[in-house]
Amino acid sequence: MNVAAKNVHTVTAFPTPCEAPNGMQWTDEGLWVVDQILEDAILLDQSGKILSKFRTATENSSGVTVGGGYLWTASNGTTELRPFRPTDTHKSWVLKLDIHSGELIDRFPTPDGGRIHGIEWNDGLMWITAFAYNPQRLVLVDPNDFKVVREFPVKIDRPHGLACDREGIWCAHTTDKVIFKYHKETGELLDRINLPKEGPAPHGLAMKRGELWCCDIDKWRGIYRIVM
Repeated sequence: MNVAAKNVHTVTAFPTPCEAPNGMQWTDEGLWVVDQILEDAILLDQSGKILSKFRTATENSSGVTVGGGYLWTASNGTTELRPFRPTDTHKSWVLKLDIHSGELIDRFPTPDGGRIHGIEWNDGLMWITAFAYNPQRLVLVDPNDFKVVREFPVKIDRPHGLACDREGIWCAHTTDKVIFKYHKETGELLDRINLPKEGPAPHGLAMKRGELWCCDIDKWRGIYRIVM
């Protein structure tokens, strides 16, 4: 399917609550953000005020989602941004955490054994970005045992933040500063938006009432609304 790209711009939503926001997820309670340096999980209200904040056992935090009554974080392997901690394993995992305290409940290896960025809860299942495949993929797993339900290749490398949108799932491709919408069942490309070359690179991704948000940990560190 030949999809025409839409050019968009970004607007600062509110000041970042941490130094390196690398994953985000809107819920009814507010916006969850994870910090890649300190591994903090932070819950913000609609105006950006911090409602909750706690340290997690995540290493090199790179994605966050909420589902099944738990907070889930993408632990992207060996960190280079802080001193090592006793909880570090230097491996890639998806961590299942107590949503109120951040206590580690369980951890699961990534489906492909490789590194991980985006994770997204979807009707009792979970989408995960998979880097060890060639080409790289989006993988849908059962969070109870992490068995693969479905998978499909992405169009370009470095898939990062994810956000479900009806029959589709948006995926931020950070290096190219584009966001693709894939069909959840077939992997068909449904839509594409281009972010400005001189502006934030989309790392974390989230959707609020039909509007996409992103966060950047590089030059443009912050939290942004994406305006079509």
